[in-house]
Amino acid sequence: MARKVLVTGGAGFVGSHLVDALLARGDTVRILDNLDPQVHGPARRMPEWVPADAEFVNADVRDAEAVRRSLQGMEVVYHLAAAVGVGQSMYRVADYTAVNTMGTAHLLQALVDDRGAVERLVVASSMSIYGEGRYTRPDGREPRVSTRSLEQLKRHDWELHDPDGVPLAPVPTDEAKPLESTSIYALTKADQERMALMIGETYGIPSVALRFFNIYGPRQALSNPYTGVAAIFSSRLLNGLPPLVFEDGGQRRDFVSVHDIVRALLLAADGDAAVGKALNVGSGRAVSVREVAETLARVLGSGVEPEVNGKYRVGDIRNCYADISLAREVLGYEPRVAFEAGMEELVAWLQRQERPESTVDAHAAELAARGLTL
Repeated sequence: MARKVLVTGGAGFVGSHLVDALLARGDTVRILDNLDPQVHGPARRMPEWVPADAEFVNADVRDAEAVRRSLQGMEVVYHLAAAVGVGQSMYRVADYTAVNTMGTAHLLQALVDDRGAVERLVVASSMSIYGEGRYTRPDGREPRVSTRSLEQLKRHDWELHDPDGVPLAPVPTDEAKPLESTSIYALTKADQERMALMIGETYGIPSVALRFFNIYGPRQALSNPYTGVAAIFSSRLLNGLPPLVFEDGGQRRDFVSVHDIVRALLLAADGDAAVGKALNVGSGRAVSVREVAETLARVLGSGVEPEVNGKYRVGDIRNCYADISLAREVLGYEPRVAFEAGMEELVAWLQRQERPESTVDAHAAELAARGLTL
């Protein structure tokens, strides 16, 4: 049955793919997006992929009245709008808190004031809220360390060790892992998730939070230094520049195609099994950052080697990749896009785009100037 759906951040990377899928199944879609210049460029031009048959509201989630008006008549709400960037959040504290935490507060306040109008709320959370992922000791005992000290990072000792010196081994991270946000961005994403689930339970608004892992695919913002690492690496390789890799490149993440993310979003709006829950959405596979750079170079036929700088960015974690068992169980979610095939799709899309001037070096310099790299 067709429904009326609001997508905040619907002109962005994930949101635009979701809008396409919603329209394809017959839903009526309204987009709320402020065309943030960091994502869409200083001219704030409407992306070519925003469809004419979706209603577009050019407004900011920090504008409480605009949010309230956008909710009128909606049955399903996908809240994807957010300021994104671990490093930047550590020096733009007020901005990130205003967009992510207060923007979500405005949305929830409007839902509270007009209770009963919305049948489902789905909020985009993030794997960053975990901090480091799960680890085990060889002897099976519970690890006592959950972060890396500045002292060990200055020694370029990248992996985690317990206080007795025993090295810890990363394992898939499940939803029961305690949350230990290591950046303002992560903290505000935890705010978004917890606020949505709390208000949902209190006021009977069926709500679901999806903890996205590292998303890649077409339509990532190429001029934004805080976009996904796969797009950043690809853009540099296409410009004949080496991918810039922090630490030793051995840090492991879960890279998931935007197409799989959209499938999870659609599933989260249907059925009751996921209501009130926060669910991991990833590929279920660990891939090192260096492997991403090498795969992209291979796909492009480039001989450019990554530049491994041996530096650490404040707020970064070493390993975190998804245990997706719960999403499989309650959503019926199953990732379909293999890593290499997804990288090929990303590169094919990038080769058709006008390549903007790389902002990665300027971003790195900004972090260094603020003492956020070691």
